[in-house]
Amino acid sequence: MKKTVLLTGFEPFNGAHINPAWEAVRALKGWSGDDFLVEVLQLPCVFGFANRVLAGAIDEIKPDVVIAVGQAGGRADLTVERVAINVDDAPIVDNDRQQPVDAPIVAGGPAAYFSTLPVKAIVAAMRERDLRASVSQTAGTFVCNHVFYGLMHRIDGTAVRGGFIHVPYLPEQAVAFPGAPSMALEEIIAGLRVAVEVAVRADLDSGIQLAGGATH
Repeated sequence: MKKTVLLTGFEPFNGAHINPAWEAVRALKGWSGDDFLVEVLQLPCVFGFANRVLAGAIDEIKPDVVIAVGQAGGRADLTVERVAINVDDAPIVDNDRQQPVDAPIVAGGPAAYFSTLPVKAIVAAMRERDLRASVSQTAGTFVCNHVFYGLMHRIDGTAVRGGFIHVPYLPEQAVAFPGAPSMALEEIIAGLRVAVEVAVRADLDSGIQLAGGATH
């Protein structure tokens, strides 16, 4: 039986007209391999609401793997996140004009959750395909981390594997930020394909050492 992989990407936010996370995710709608099928979901860039939408989709689709994807403007790599922390501390407003400060995502919840994706195996496989990739140690404290934590809280204690990947600006976005790194949409899509294949087929990391490349 094929495993179901749910990929999520955010709507544009902070006045932007495009979000590379969603553009890459939606390109993979219906993609399948011998052992998996991809479903996709756009999430609102709104605290609270995004996690309710995601939880509803998990209940309906019943995926085996969930990979949430978000934009990290200023990063040059595909960054596979290691840990989500239980705090909302927004540097900008979300799409509902909310800007929480030092608020727990889940009151009384654990301080953090680790990704259950094989993060280093994913990064190693991306690099083998000449894609810029690294492990990230922080998903920030905006809606990306909010969703990452909410996802891991929702699937905690289940067999569902989950995690988060940040992607750089697209070249057309980066022109508005002189010197900002970017990545072509085709490369981002290729990276997500790698992430899906590795997440479905690989065991959790077991002492993989990644040489070179920045970590965040």
